[in-house]
Amino acid sequence: MNLQNIPNIKHLDSGNFFILAGPCAIEGEEMAMRIAEKLVGITDKLHIPYVFKGSFKKANRSRIDSFSGIGDEKALKILQKVAKEFGVPTVTDIHTNEDAAMAAEYVDVLQIPAFLVRQTDLVVAAANTGKTVNLKKGQFMSPESMKHAVQKVLDCNNQNVMVTDRGSMFGYQDMIVDFRGIPTMQNMATTVLDVTHSLQQPNQMTGVTGGRPDMIETIAKAGIAVGVDGIFIETHFDPANAKSDGANMLHLDYFEGLMTKLVAIRQTINQF
Repeated sequence: MNLQNIPNIKHLDSGNFFILAGPCAIEGEEMAMRIAEKLVGITDKLHIPYVFKGSFKKANRSRIDSFSGIGDEKALKILQKVAKEFGVPTVTDIHTNEDAAMAAEYVDVLQIPAFLVRQTDLVVAAANTGKTVNLKKGQFMSPESMKHAVQKVLDCNNQNVMVTDRGSMFGYQDMIVDFRGIPTMQNMATTVLDVTHSLQQPNQMTGVTGGRPDMIETIAKAGIAVGVDGIFIETHFDPANAKSDGANMLHLDYFEGLMTKLVAIRQTINQF
């Protein structure tokens, strides 16, 4: 896909990777605007093409009492406000066919969650909106098998498709990134590495997913070194009290330092 097809994306001539980043879930307007302001400032400073990420609804929770959202339309309007206030594109994930058309009214990129990427009707519904579609690779899928999900989007006459590696299951309660999958998937579509979800530790007895945020820099550096097109990072100013995925998110205070290192690595890689 051509990233220029994503509305309002900037810095495409910088030679940098692009990034999808933001909170796991939209918890409210103030938190979303606070995170967006910080991330837009950093990515503009470092000339990184940027898409603000936030889930308007969390349907994939382990426990029924886990936070699932503040209301669909309310959260989508916050995403729309972020786009308008800061002049950046936005991405959110969808879970049902009906979500596709609804979310497409507010955001620029529709994301298919990893555990739903084989759901043909959902992928087709997203593709038929004409929006860019980000397909998260299932934790249970090989990189090679993602060609079929990509083809579903292409068969809907939508060329705006990217794939995102979010790690593969390693036993029952851990994830691992196989970096051999990045060039494999780049032969199919623009490829993103989801750094923070790749460090989840799912299926905990408590019903709350764990994580290894201490490894975020390691995985991110490796992804940039092997030439991934973009990276995906969830971040929050208070991960310990975030309502979703706090255990594997990057603290907002560390975002600029990490991006500075990644830009330096990409600049070096671009010389070869």
